Amino acid sequence: MARRTSLEDSGCAIAQALDVVGDWWTLLIVRDTARGVHRFDELQRELGLSRKVLTERLRLLVEAEVLARVPYQERPVRHEYHLTPRGRGLLPVLVALQDWGDAWVLGDGSTTATAEQASAEARRVHALAGTRLPGLRLVDDRGSPRDPVADDALHTVLYCFPGARADAYPPGWTDIPGAPGCTLESRTYRDRLAGFRAAGAAVHGVSTQRPDEQRAFAEEERLGFPLLSDAGLTLITALRLPTFRAAGASRLKRLTLVVDRERVVRHVRYPVTDVAGSVEEALSVVRRLGEDADPGNQE
Repeated sequence: MARRTSLEDSGCAIAQALDVVGDWWTLLIVRDTARGVHRFDELQRELGLSRKVLTERLRLLVEAEVLARVPYQERPVRHEYHLTPRGRGLLPVLVALQDWGDAWVLGDGSTTATAEQASAEARRVHALAGTRLPGLRLVDDRGSPRDPVADDALHTVLYCFPGARADAYPPGWTDIPGAPGCTLESRTYRDRLAGFRAAGAAVHGVSTQRPDEQRAFAEEERLGFPLLSDAGLTLITALRLPTFRAAGASRLKRLTLVVDRERVVRHVRYPVTDVAGSVEEALSVVRRLGEDADPGNQE
């Protein structure tokens, strides 16, 4: 492999960072480990890299303490590659690159909280159907770590929204396509919560807001279900969920996922153009899925 010029002595933090992650394969490895792809053969299959090149990139990332080798088999000894705290510090970089690509490469550069139904971004989100959500934890509105997938429900509805509480919205919020409607969406889920529970489904709202901001909103609206904070961008990078920037922060675009108890995504709604209608659609989906899973309904 050709030896590249080291930038480690530069006084520029950007140059020093590029000395670690300046190769595009490196960031793609970080992307895939964030998605739950941890084993060598899985990474090779996902990336299409030669074993030699992948071995070298993984070695460099372990040496830079971006990845840690974690044994998962004793005879013979085999390792998985997991992000370290230093590696998770790169998640905002990945989200910023994805946001830039969605806006400026796949889009027209405008700020938007939604997408065209036929867009490449929408196709990427819809491709989540049938995939498995990796194990992860988000902090709920009470400050406790929580699995976004409920363990006591047949299905979990994850509705992702840009943000709640009008007093926290930045100037020009209502002018961003797809941004308005967060309060209506949460209130509609609250009002239909009994129906979701009767269908064996849990409801979790997800935004990138801080847990204390979410708690104030949840208490004010008496939601009756948890809001989860993805301020650390963990879920976003795991599923490559679409975001946009507003007031200097990454915010989730509005979308809905229905996930079963095996963590498989069974239904995707993106873009969401009818907020109240999307709640009714999610309720219909969990009712149908619940009926399909009920042995008493099998002939």
